[in-house]
Amino acid sequence: MRREIVLAPEALQDLRQLPAHLRAEVKEGIEKHLRYKPTTTSRSRIKRLRGLSVPQYRLRLGDLRVFYDVVEGQVQVIAIVSKAGAADWLERVGR
Repeated sequence: MRREIVLAPEALQDLRQLPAHLRAEVKEGIEKHLRYKPTTTSRSRIKRLRGLSVPQYRLRLGDLRVFYDVVEGQVQVIAIVSKAGAADWLERVGR
């Protein structure tokens, strides 16, 4: 099933701050992994986050992490964070 991908304003800002080559990599990764099977977990790429209701999932793209929720046929990208800042971000924003 094809899902609509919606970027939160914060995620859009995160994306715009990336260098062009990383921005292209993130867009390609989101399209490839989240458009059709955003809830299919794997050992390294997609992980369901336990103990949190927001965000529900994490997509790993190199040294970047894409945090997102899946709601009624939509993939809602919440943030795009570096690997180094992911734990701090989850501590601040995760619920």
